[in-house]
Amino acid sequence: MRARFHLILTVGLVAMVAPLMFVLPSPAQQGTKRLIMKDGSYQVTTKWEIQGDRVHYFSAERNEWEDVPNSLVDWQATDQYEKDRAAGKMSPEAIQLEKELQEQRAEDELRSPHVAPGLRLPEEGGVYALDTYLTEPQLVPLDQTGGEVNRHTGHNVLRGVINPVAGSKHTIELPGANSKLQIHSTLPTIYIDLDAGQPEDQPESAKKPASELPWDRFRIVRAQVKSDKRIMGEIKIAVYGKASQEEQIIPADAEQLGEGWIKLTPKAPLQPGEYAVAELLGKQGMNSYVWDFGVHPEAPANMSVIKPETSQKKSPEPLDDTEKLKKRE
Repeated sequence: MRARFHLILTVGLVAMVAPLMFVLPSPAQQGTKRLIMKDGSYQVTTKWEIQGDRVHYFSAERNEWEDVPNSLVDWQATDQYEKDRAAGKMSPEAIQLEKELQEQRAEDELRSPHVAPGLRLPEEGGVYALDTYLTEPQLVPLDQTGGEVNRHTGHNVLRGVINPVAGSKHTIELPGANSKLQIHSTLPTIYIDLDAGQPEDQPESAKKPASELPWDRFRIVRAQVKSDKRIMGEIKIAVYGKASQEEQIIPADAEQLGEGWIKLTPKAPLQPGEYAVAELLGKQGMNSYVWDFGVHPEAPANMSVIKPETSQKKSPEPLDDTEKLKKRE
């Protein structure tokens, strides 16, 4: 009786597991694949989905979702390629292509590191805050704002030789009580490209190559809101003309990431309020050009954000079946 029970149990388990064997992806369906077209060209992809009369695939070469009419895909050739690959019948050309793609992906990761699943920094650089809105990670691009220096007309401040007035005070001010960009996470991570330290319209005399400046020169600064202004720093000029600057710097950890990126993480959650990413210039003090943002968990959604790739699916524009993909050279 016990032996019969074990036999029934074993048969039942096999019956339950067997269908899963046909559902789980085979090794050939992992990594890069070829989506072969009827004209002989192909797209190197990591995955695809059939959506009605079109195929929605993720390009391994361009790292973005693209669409092609289903009628242009040679599914027989595509399936045969995957079968040959799974059986170890890949041609030398295919093996070389796989190697080149792996090297390319490693280079892409250095220039455009992933900061969350499906979310990576853009290659063109900039300053971004990693936010979470409605449980979804987002990259919020921070705009650079030129702070007005009260009683001072220079772009880069804290130069005591420019109109020094003994015992005077100057303040770096941003217009408006709130930044137009509001972060919802109280512990946002800031990502900064080294080449984004100076605005394009700044005088040549005020610019320095990023290589000549310390990589960890960026700080998170708390703004003091007064009336309709945000005060980012206060300059004090002594009787002998020496300038000093005071700002409320938030403790944060800085580390280098990839090629040219800096990761700035607050050591403790930020209190609701107004902040900015500032560039410290050593003896010159703080650059009056800052990247401002606020922290308010209940703020509405930001308009211009970078979302994870899986969340960027849009209804594709109608495609003409006569369109042809450009053949690989």
